[in-house]
Amino acid sequence: MNDLIKFKSPSLKYLHIAIIILGSIFISLSAFHSNLWFDESYSVGIANHSFKDIWIIGGSDVHPVFYYCVLHILNLIFGNNILVFRIFSMVCTALLGIIGFTHIRKDFGEKVGLIFSFLVFFFPVNLVYSGEIRMYSLAMLLVTLTAIYAYRIYKKMDKNNHTNVNIKNWFIFAVCSLASAYTHYYALMASGLINLFLLVSLIVHCIKHREDTKFSKSGYSKGFTTVQLLFRDKNIIAFVVSAIVQILLYIPWLLSLLTQMGQVSKGFWIGVHFPDTLIELFTFQFTGNLGGSNYVSTPIAIIWSLIVTVYMFVLYFKDKFFKSNSSERNKENMKPAILALWLFFGIALAACLVSLIIWRPIIYARYMLCVMGLFVFFLAFSMAKKGFKYINFIICTISMLMCLFININFINTNYDESNSKPISFVEEDIKDNDIILLNNYLNGFVIAVNFPENSTYFYDKENWNCEKAYKAFSNDFKTVYNLDFLESFSGRIWIMNDDLLRQIQDTYNATLIKHESFSTQYKNNEYSISLIELKK
Repeated sequence: MNDLIKFKSPSLKYLHIAIIILGSIFISLSAFHSNLWFDESYSVGIANHSFKDIWIIGGSDVHPVFYYCVLHILNLIFGNNILVFRIFSMVCTALLGIIGFTHIRKDFGEKVGLIFSFLVFFFPVNLVYSGEIRMYSLAMLLVTLTAIYAYRIYKKMDKNNHTNVNIKNWFIFAVCSLASAYTHYYALMASGLINLFLLVSLIVHCIKHREDTKFSKSGYSKGFTTVQLLFRDKNIIAFVVSAIVQILLYIPWLLSLLTQMGQVSKGFWIGVHFPDTLIELFTFQFTGNLGGSNYVSTPIAIIWSLIVTVYMFVLYFKDKFFKSNSSERNKENMKPAILALWLFFGIALAACLVSLIIWRPIIYARYMLCVMGLFVFFLAFSMAKKGFKYINFIICTISMLMCLFININFINTNYDESNSKPISFVEEDIKDNDIILLNNYLNGFVIAVNFPENSTYFYDKENWNCEKAYKAFSNDFKTVYNLDFLESFSGRIWIMNDDLLRQIQDTYNATLIKHESFSTQYKNNEYSISLIELKK
């Protein structure tokens, strides 16, 4: 790590492989469990549906559907296996770490690749979300690959021969870019900005080198206007073809996107409360702290975030602080890292602009995970190329110790026996004809998704306008806006909220069969589960 230890290249290579192996094992230690929280239960529920239904239901959700389609494929192979879904997220994080060896190391050097892989596995926010049954680790992987292959396309251009086109790089770039857009809307913005950056770079490069000797002698540029020249450049033609294909393949989803934006404009769940939101957005990138989930204590999170930020700032402006004859060369060499940083902050700016356009906030700390690979790359590149070896060592050591502390807590909470009690309580007595009745208390959905064969009724008392989206939770999911259907119902009902239980007991002839409340360690979820019977 930037002369941290004076390894020879082969030793550094083996150290890199060891980090990947140990890092993959490390992030898996707390991942072998079947606990869920609300967002994860949505992923598990929608994976039970067909591709057609996923498309229809996903059109009413706040995210695109590629991740859900991948889960459905896993569902077809392994069944509705929560553990497999969680391992898939972990594998995506592991693959991102492996990219440090297979791609970053080859393109930017041994040390950059080594630190990149290390930070993928031992940066707190990455660890926190490596085992989530959500699309973030997949989006992070796809966006990073999109950026890598955009850079490779640019670097592969021979300035003296613009007829060279690397088909493999273009194909992988286009596939990853389109897959990113279908995974998350922040990933869509990221792929859009990467495409824009690539187009501008291709145009500038083409114009800049039009007068090169070999370029001119070939007759390629002679007599052509700038516009004609650009349209004769095969890499620019390849970009146009790639862009057209991506747009055409994304058009089917655009209608869903416009529908979702319409729903967002009526009332989106994300709220902005300054200055709390800004502080949370800042510290989340370094610790994963979000809402009431503080994996690192708030004072430590703020101090740690400030330390890393100040160090990044110093490295960014190091050549201005420490004058040297090679400052111009260093500035040129830092371009990949600077571009990655611009992309990272560009996404935050784009989210703010969209928020202003639709007059509702869509800026949310967790969504920035989609571009966390770019942030990690900037940090790794800066530390490797311009970092101070002892500070590098301190940063990496603190980050690893924080991850160790977080993972120990995860192991204790994720494997705690309290987590299985709510499911076991229902499982031991549930019958085929029983129905599950939920209201806006979200933990009830975790119970419902574990019993997809039972009919589920969602009493949308607060009119959340999510009837179509919540079809994800069960093959037989019904949204009701009052409890009138109970007047003619006879049978057993599992109720997931005490207020709802009291309301039914006060109105209908209900017999309470059993009731219990649970406090689980996983996400500090609270459950209140009742089984009643209505007889007519």
